[in-house]
Amino acid sequence: MTSTSPTSGAARPRRASLVDGEFSLTGEDLRRIAAMLQADAGIHLSDSKAALVYSRLSKRLRALGLPSFAAYCALLAGPDGGAERRQMLAALTTNVTAFYREPHHFAHLGERVLPPLLAAARRGGRVRLWSAACSNGAEPYTIALTILGQMPDAAAHDIKVLATDIDPNMVAAGHAGVYGEPALRPVPAELRRRWFVPARAADGGKAWAVADELRQLVAFRELNLIGDWPMSGRFQAIFCRNVVIYFEEATQARIWSRFVPLLAPGGQLYIGHSERVSGPAAASLQSDGITTYRLREARP
Repeated sequence: MTSTSPTSGAARPRRASLVDGEFSLTGEDLRRIAAMLQADAGIHLSDSKAALVYSRLSKRLRALGLPSFAAYCALLAGPDGGAERRQMLAALTTNVTAFYREPHHFAHLGERVLPPLLAAARRGGRVRLWSAACSNGAEPYTIALTILGQMPDAAAHDIKVLATDIDPNMVAAGHAGVYGEPALRPVPAELRRRWFVPARAADGGKAWAVADELRQLVAFRELNLIGDWPMSGRFQAIFCRNVVIYFEEATQARIWSRFVPLLAPGGQLYIGHSERVSGPAAASLQSDGITTYRLREARP
């Protein structure tokens, strides 16, 4: 009788899929996807996210005609995988946003920050604000609406809101500036009438488009928060809300520290309700309200 060695030609056992469904998603597949997401965007993807990964990426497998997540990972890691890695990133990032989300930040901005800045702008001063994870544009347009509520001719002055996001689809949506009726419900009726115009959504439903004066205040750009930041000037306020929670602790601390030198004296940093400033930046920022921080004055 002859025996067969486990490595002498016997088929390797098929690894079990983490999710029941059309495609096989093994633990190794998930680890490879997580490593690429970490390298490309700094986002930490835990093992508990298998179902989320499957539900969001199975559409890509169908579109590409691939039989499994192993084949998808091979495509991503291959020489022509760059474009698909961007598609994967867009699919796996969460783009929850809304006009006037966490309204206390916009109340603080309007009541305590903008009055002296806009007064300076009327005298020729420069005002720069940054929405550092702008998603579909609701946040930067809310910042701009807060400005226009106090200074209707703001577009005629040196005032600009920079809106950046890693997802090119979200940047394109923000630049288009068309929002369905439900999305505009948080916007006060007076502001909606003045700064939006009736439009049609892609599905033919009722929508609103940002008017020219509102659009002129906001500049949309792609930007990866763990990549290069080309900005050279400083900002009087930075909004970075509900995004660093997807990063590991060390990456969070690096992001906060990179914001500090980009804040103008007395500049404000607005963060998400479940976030806290950590690392070296904590010594440079002091609390100025609910999840609101102000750059400390330099000691003489």
